[in-house]
Amino acid sequence: MKLFDISMPLYKGVPGWPGDTPYSFDLAWTKEDSGSVNVGKVEMSIHTGTHVDAPYHFEDNGEKVIELPLERYVGKAFVMDVTSVKEITLEHLKNKLPNGTTRVLFKTNCWQDRTVFPKQIVPISSEAVPFLKSCGVKLIGVDMPSVDPLDSKELRAHHALYKHNIHILEGLVLDEVPEGDYELIALPLPLQDADGSPVRAILKELSK
Repeated sequence: MKLFDISMPLYKGVPGWPGDTPYSFDLAWTKEDSGSVNVGKVEMSIHTGTHVDAPYHFEDNGEKVIELPLERYVGKAFVMDVTSVKEITLEHLKNKLPNGTTRVLFKTNCWQDRTVFPKQIVPISSEAVPFLKSCGVKLIGVDMPSVDPLDSKELRAHHALYKHNIHILEGLVLDEVPEGDYELIALPLPLQDADGSPVRAILKELSK
């Protein structure tokens, strides 16, 4: 069955939030130094590339990554093509979200050049979140750095999703993925104190 890797590669210069810790990889030991192995080290913001937002990211009393239920990040997911919209609203969801959807990934195609941080994105309206909850959605994913406008301090979508117990994946790469149902695997690392985690996210075609 076909696999889609929907993760952003991590490399020197990968765009992150302006002012946040940039990604870097170095060898702490070389084979020449150690006599046997190369050993790498990584420094980066947790919110670089494809990642999970834990509630602790925007709520001081919210759950940290180690407390997130792993089953949210594995299972059937619907990729919804919303490339023509400026904001993901209730009207866009009403007649398009299949019954029984528990995970929905929004394909906006708004981040065309992933070598630079985007100037604007397609946010999710907080008013749409109760509808997602009523449909049984437990996780959403987006192909952009955030579910809220990039300059937002209120983070209304983040807080609405948390209130309705809907988890968040950000920074997905859905360019080559047609709309439809897939199996998602996007597990966070078991980081004890973290407000988020990088993930290697993949979609698997379902058997016909």
